[in-house]
Amino acid sequence: MSENNLNIQMVDLKSQYMKIKPQVDQAINDVLSSTQFINGEHVKSFQNELAAYLDVKHVITCANGTDALQISMMALGLKPGDEIITPSFTYIATTEVIGLLGLKPVFVDCNPENFNISVDEVEKAITKKTKAIVPVHLFGQSSDMKSIMSLAKKYNLFVIEDNAQAIGSDYLGFNQPQKTGTIGNIGCTSFFPSKNLGCFGDGGAMMTNDDELAKKLRMIANHGQSKRYYHDIVGCNSRLDNIQAAVLRIKLKELDQYILNRQKAANYYDQNLKDLDQLTLPFRNLDSNHVFHQYTLKLDDSICKR
Repeated sequence: MSENNLNIQMVDLKSQYMKIKPQVDQAINDVLSSTQFINGEHVKSFQNELAAYLDVKHVITCANGTDALQISMMALGLKPGDEIITPSFTYIATTEVIGLLGLKPVFVDCNPENFNISVDEVEKAITKKTKAIVPVHLFGQSSDMKSIMSLAKKYNLFVIEDNAQAIGSDYLGFNQPQKTGTIGNIGCTSFFPSKNLGCFGDGGAMMTNDDELAKKLRMIANHGQSKRYYHDIVGCNSRLDNIQAAVLRIKLKELDQYILNRQKAANYYDQNLKDLDQLTLPFRNLDSNHVFHQYTLKLDDSICKR
């Protein structure tokens, strides 16, 4: 990419930082001066601000997106041997936590157009042992959540949305638009630096509209404590630190612009690649806006064989 076209990159973390450098540097210095490194006011404020942005009742932060998935499955009371339906084409974290908890992953194929989980294949895979579906909103657009939620209701299943690649995306399949990650029982996301909303290290969060689930998620992420040194359930240690929360508060205000920038870059790529017969350009769902965590091409077999 030439120097003149740097503005059409999906993400350039250095230039992104330089645009918000004064605010970020000041926020980090404030945290350092306060010596309030774990939890702290920035964490509480970020949880509230992200909840407002997503229009969801509860946001519970944690150390990373993988932890968010694991804590969610723990909070739902899933037991070893329970079957969890998950797409066969996704990042390892989705399946990794299923294995760590002694659950059984059941892989189903994805739609060839958008690489999101196939609802028809989900229903074929449901058995008496099935307890949950984990749709992954891959590359930046929503799975068919209306159909997935209908299946979940029909078979009494939990839905855990893996929203690590699609934060800020709107699902349009219901009467009113809903942000991905707020539709199922729990939504999970990652704040890995290259994500649309990324911090300067690792970070993650869980979203839910269920008060009791929110209470369990908070407890599990904090050693199973209902209050300090009272450990009611088995938990883990998974926290977003105050510096990362301070950075995320600043970047959350820029998220819609970050998404717009990625969409502009995607449109530029579409325009300049559309005449290459060996490439299939990214598919856009009609029931979701695409926030383009990744711009993913399909290559013709003739290219792959070279």
